[in-house]
Amino acid sequence: MRIEYLYRYPVKGLTAEALEQAEVEAGGAIPWDRAFALAQGDAGGDAGFDPAHPVWLPKYNFLCLMKNAKAALLFSVFDPASGRLRIRAPDGSGVEANALTPAGQAQIGAFLTDYLGEEARGTPAFHHIPGHVFGDQRTKVVSLNNLASLRDFEAKVGARRHRRRFRANVWFSGAPAWAERDWIGRELQVGGAVLRVLKGTTRCAATEVNPETGERDADPVTELRSLYGHTELGVHAEVIEGGRFAIGDAIELMEP
Repeated sequence: MRIEYLYRYPVKGLTAEALEQAEVEAGGAIPWDRAFALAQGDAGGDAGFDPAHPVWLPKYNFLCLMKNAKAALLFSVFDPASGRLRIRAPDGSGVEANALTPAGQAQIGAFLTDYLGEEARGTPAFHHIPGHVFGDQRTKVVSLNNLASLRDFEAKVGARRHRRRFRANVWFSGAPAWAERDWIGRELQVGGAVLRVLKGTTRCAATEVNPETGERDADPVTELRSLYGHTELGVHAEVIEGGRFAIGDAIELMEP
């Protein structure tokens, strides 16, 4: 097996950034993956996101494709060296600011809130908390998807289901379709890192959104359930030994 595509998603719900390589630490995610998020402002106190006491919250508390399909049309790029985040909307409007400073975060949050329009709830706020990951899982993970499983799914559906609907970190080749569903609890050598597979990736309404058009034009959750009797595509894994991995690196299923 080998890595074919490698991505991070600096802002929860926004553009994937293609990577050539990544260096991960034990217990961590890919650096800058889901490092930023726009928290919706319709819940205060213990019910909402508190930057002073950051804890995991479900995705619907934030700008996310499950609730905000129009987010798929925003182009974003983040430069870790400068902290600059650039976001552009289809109409040419946009924002560019230092996402690591309070002033820059306020500027980015104002732009995203305006873009969401009626989908913005309360007074949203844009956040970055060093060390905190705005992931869909309580545990910091790396998500891996099998290209053969996607191809089998597309063949049975009879239509393309763009891989960016599924927002994985790693896409790999060389394994039979759906083999990854038998890896729960097993360890993988991924380049120079070792990962332990925790669970399958249960899919949600975010996959309905076409990443090229921003339209909800398919229902992969229903399709998966109908075709396979489950709603999973891909797996989540925790990093148990840090290291570097890159496109073209081997992935090996280690002996139990």
